Amino acid sequence: MNESAGFWQKYKPIIILLAIIAISAVWTYYSGGDAQSGAPELTLMRAILLVVVGFIAGILGGLIGTGGCSIMLPAIHFWMGYSAPLAIGTTIFAVIFTAISGGYGHLVRGNLDKKAVLWIGGAGIVGVIFGSWLFTQLVEHINLLELILGLAFLLPAIRMIWEGAGRAKPRQEGNTIPGNKSYWAVFGFLIGILTGIVGLGGGYALVPGLIYLFGAPVYITMGSSLAVMIPLAAVAGSIKLYQGFVALTTALILGAGTIVGAQLGAAVIKRFKPNTLKLIFGLYFLYVSVKFIAAYFGIAIW
Repeated sequence: MNESAGFWQKYKPIIILLAIIAISAVWTYYSGGDAQSGAPELTLMRAILLVVVGFIAGILGGLIGTGGCSIMLPAIHFWMGYSAPLAIGTTIFAVIFTAISGGYGHLVRGNLDKKAVLWIGGAGIVGVIFGSWLFTQLVEHINLLELILGLAFLLPAIRMIWEGAGRAKPRQEGNTIPGNKSYWAVFGFLIGILTGIVGLGGGYALVPGLIYLFGAPVYITMGSSLAVMIPLAAVAGSIKLYQGFVALTTALILGAGTIVGAQLGAAVIKRFKPNTLKLIFGLYFLYVSVKFIAAYFGIAIW
């Protein structure tokens, strides 16, 4: 009885969120929301596949502090036939649920610096708004900006792989992110600008930034990164929804999968050594870097 009560208390917010999403998904489906956005027909098999894709993306997100866009986006664009603009907007919206679930999962396990998250996330919202405006001024040069970003991401990606492979002595893990409110706010604002310009890909800079600029512990970094992404994804997702680039039923079904997956990722994170997590994220970050660089030369990479 006590175990059941403990489970309910621990996962009550997640269970309630899942129930809300399920009801919303059914309502939007019968309201014809996805059809109005130009999305492919949503069959039972497609819905099951969306849950599985979301679940896998959520596990990765909960484990290494990302939203899982790089898994969800190619899956619904290349496998399921969603147009590129619709796939981008839909997966960004789904990341809201990855971030909420994973952030909560890390919060209850102590893998999160609440004060730093509030300052970085709060300043990040301002940065996203400014970055979204800046995007309209730089729209003709976005490919060049992505190339620069991809090249800038290469060094921390390679460094994380090097350290993760055991080429550097592991640092002692702590419970907080070093720094003060001003540094956190400036960092959050810059991450927000990147996110506003190039989408949630800018948010990938959160993890290496916290580790190498602030010397943050790996476990705390992964949890705090996801929590910071909540307001960033919420703002970016809301903008895409307003613009009509979100297949809402699809996003909600993906979100249901990510919620469960992110809980699992957050639960098992400490079964991995910090250097192993660095290696996993470094490889993931290298993929993102190469993807940005390749896009500049007209090469599409999943």
